[in-house]
Amino acid sequence: MSINSSSNFSWNVLVIVGPTAVGKSSLSVKVAQQLIGQGIAAEIVSADSMQAYIGMDIGTASPTKEERGGITHHLLDVWPSDHVLTVSDYQETARSAINDVLARGAVPIVVGGSGLYVSAILDDLKFPPTDPQVRAKYETQLEQEGPLALHRALAKVDPKAAAVMLPTNGRRLVRALEVIELTGEPYNAKLPDPVELYATVRIGLNIPRVEMDDRIAQRVHQMIADGFVHEVQALPDLKNSVTASRALGYTQILEYLDGECSLDEAVNTTIAITKKFARRQQRWFAGDSRITWLDYNDAALVSKVCALLGADTKQ
Repeated sequence: MSINSSSNFSWNVLVIVGPTAVGKSSLSVKVAQQLIGQGIAAEIVSADSMQAYIGMDIGTASPTKEERGGITHHLLDVWPSDHVLTVSDYQETARSAINDVLARGAVPIVVGGSGLYVSAILDDLKFPPTDPQVRAKYETQLEQEGPLALHRALAKVDPKAAAVMLPTNGRRLVRALEVIELTGEPYNAKLPDPVELYATVRIGLNIPRVEMDDRIAQRVHQMIADGFVHEVQALPDLKNSVTASRALGYTQILEYLDGECSLDEAVNTTIAITKKFARRQQRWFAGDSRITWLDYNDAALVSKVCALLGADTKQ
């Protein structure tokens, strides 16, 4: 009898993670096609918050219509670039998509490189409140005084949080000070031990650092060739966006368009910060014992994933 529902398995959500440019999107499409070929409905849910912005396709490496391979994708092109997107907003929208897919008897394949967003979607994480005015106050302080000043301020009100937080991570410092002001309680700088909301099979893609760096550089140069600069020019509200403007590469292209640097400098900076980001991704996922790691360029990668799912044969 052919498998026609995820209810045949002991899990109900497949997760594919790994650093940027490792091939997660491509693998997810191939696995979905393989499952569908075996009579198992499958749809893809993106866990990349920047791909959810309308018009931010090239710079986020959002899969094109052709690259989606006929597979239904969720959380692509959802919000305009001036929308202030919080993790809790994304969490709610992504979980709704997953639940809709499950209700149709299909397998949701969650794909992403942000450990925080993957955990927010799939684990029992609750996020403190946010307030635009309070956030804006600390954002202004960050811009005027720099992250070290915010780190000193945090150390005064919550020394434990400051001790485990990088003094250069301005965005996290702003969030910590915002939460402390709104709640009157210490900021928990570390995520709690994960408690799954869904039964998952989690696949991680391994790649040697040298190869990862080469792929990142190639991707950024290809983005420029594909019209990345024109994409940024077509987003007039991007510069004033609190969240979308911080996407890797977009800040650098905005600086180029403002005459603050050359295009080559913008490209080289984008490559450098993307490499650092990829290393942070690897460190985050390395601590998750639920992930089964596979080589990104294994010729039998798709069949190995399906075997781990218990979906390599019909039942």
